Amino acid sequence: MSETVAIERMAYGPEGIGHLENGKTVFVEGAVTGDTVAVELTEEKPRFARGRAVEVLEPSPARVAVPCAAGCGGCPWAPLAYDAQLTAKRDAVVSALVRTAKLPTERAEALVAPCVPSKRQWGYRNKLELACGADAAGRLVLGMRAAGTDQLVPLETCPLAHRNIENAPKALRGALRYLSGAEDLGIFRVGVRGSLRTRDVEIALWTSPGAFPRAAAAKTLGSALKNTSLVRVVAEPGRARKVKKVEALSGKGCWEEDLAEERFLISAPSFFQVNTAQAEKLIGLVLEGLEVEEGDYVADLYSGAGTFSLPLAAAGAEVVAVESAGSSVRDLRRNAERAGVDIEVVGGDAARELPELGELDALVVDPPRAGLAPGVVSSIAQAAPRRVAYVSCDPQTWARDVALFEQEGYRLVRATPVDLFPQTYHVEVVSIFERVSG
Repeated sequence: MSETVAIERMAYGPEGIGHLENGKTVFVEGAVTGDTVAVELTEEKPRFARGRAVEVLEPSPARVAVPCAAGCGGCPWAPLAYDAQLTAKRDAVVSALVRTAKLPTERAEALVAPCVPSKRQWGYRNKLELACGADAAGRLVLGMRAAGTDQLVPLETCPLAHRNIENAPKALRGALRYLSGAEDLGIFRVGVRGSLRTRDVEIALWTSPGAFPRAAAAKTLGSALKNTSLVRVVAEPGRARKVKKVEALSGKGCWEEDLAEERFLISAPSFFQVNTAQAEKLIGLVLEGLEVEEGDYVADLYSGAGTFSLPLAAAGAEVVAVESAGSSVRDLRRNAERAGVDIEVVGGDAARELPELGELDALVVDPPRAGLAPGVVSSIAQAAPRRVAYVSCDPQTWARDVALFEQEGYRLVRATPVDLFPQTYHVEVVSIFERVSG
């Protein structure tokens, strides 16, 4: 039995939010802001419910046609018009400040700028990560894991990806089937990176340890998808994916991208923002917000391969970069050397290394989705930078940390949402804090 629900807004997730007849909040899969839908409940809790739209009774004026029918869940906001996506993402940031950081609504609204749009709303991703499985006949399949499940949804193409890699799933599936034949080569993931600026394309075969037909792989995959680099990443399967080694099978053994007037060399296991043009917006907002002067001592925590470190050093700062991932540390050192800038690179955990850095003039932090580890905000306050730029990929953990910064004598002065992931609910936030106490 279904119930008619008017969708009022988007959740920070794939669902639309409305209310049941009894007043209970309901999260509805397959619905967008402004829809009136017939909802079949899938879960009911004391304070909320979840359901799925079984019929759109009155489509929203903001509902649009979706160019992909794969059903992998990788673009859950695709039915929502882009302007409405931007509004919903800003609203999510404001809501996080009010609900989690406990800021007054008026202040949160004043602090949060409009969401910075992406010029490319499709075809913006420089990277695809494809899971491997087998079909009913035992043949290799490449695709995406459906959200919240282990179900593998096969892909032929991905319209979110750059044009030079959008058809990679189909091309590589055929090549890998031919390469493996009846043998299990231990491939559990395939990464593909493509740059529209440098024209580089790298294929990364993630495999478990063991024998591997290197020469055959180079020949077969080279004819299937024109690439500048083919590597094998030997790692243990599973969520942690601990890397044992990276083997170059053909080409240069890394991927190159131009970002903010710098050339970056990126190894297959290293993190790099998937929307290059929007990453430049992040960099601009960080540099503008920190107001770095020549000779300032600046720390870059969770620095990755140097997305912020290199531009800060080029602006005249004395930069110390802290990063725990070994491949990113090596990439950063190589990128700094190629750029001709002097960056002190510390390989280690940010929470442990920060207290050893001494007093800072400014600091940028770009942590993973979990936000800052316990004690890090306090350590930042002890280092006493006059300004802090916090780049976040999760509004909720960021808002939690905003409250901690304000308790430690730092005031949030600006928050700018940046849309790095059109057609999804994800949003990056560049926030600037000023020290207001000694």
